[in-house]
Amino acid sequence: MSHRNLIAILRGVHSSEAGDIARALVDAGITLIEIPLNSPDPFEAIPAMKKAVGDVAKIGAGTVLTVEDVDRLKEINAEFVVSPNCDIDVIAHTKKCGMGSWPGVMTPTECFAAIKAGADGLKIFPASQVGAKGIGAMRAVLPKNLPVFAVGGVEPIDFEDFAKAGCNGFGLGSGIYKPGMSAEEVGRRALDYVYTYDAVYRGCH
Repeated sequence: MSHRNLIAILRGVHSSEAGDIARALVDAGITLIEIPLNSPDPFEAIPAMKKAVGDVAKIGAGTVLTVEDVDRLKEINAEFVVSPNCDIDVIAHTKKCGMGSWPGVMTPTECFAAIKAGADGLKIFPASQVGAKGIGAMRAVLPKNLPVFAVGGVEPIDFEDFAKAGCNGFGLGSGIYKPGMSAEEVGRRALDYVYTYDAVYRGCH
């Protein structure tokens, strides 16, 4: 299955609403979903989402800081691990456990340390601070086939600039979900991101 390179980051989501929100995201066209571990009950919310949309979406965890967290995520069949930092032990253990590894990096040194540890892709964070020009400069020395996602303060209006800089995709945080939002509102916001992504990356519309 082909997934758009858009990860919905649902910081603060509750397991009781997880299924409905996941279905709204999938209906809008987003099939990569991350639940940060500093949410209320992530180890219940992730299975709830997998039950709701696990046949068409990939469900992973964010703000993963320890190898113990990675072990717990393996037990509930999470599919990828995202961190705000470049922790070599977390990256290596994630790969050992058979999950995708997306560490947060901000400098070329962190990028290459993450690659050496086995990262599947890089999360440039916070992308609003690094900027499209900064990412473009790093992209010139990074492996061409390595996926790079911009995360943190990136809105649809920014997609084209980041795409030209060599970004493959985006992590979508508070622009797509804030605690208390209804599934309907999340779905509407998701459509804005999908529409712009398709226009920039797929030449649609």
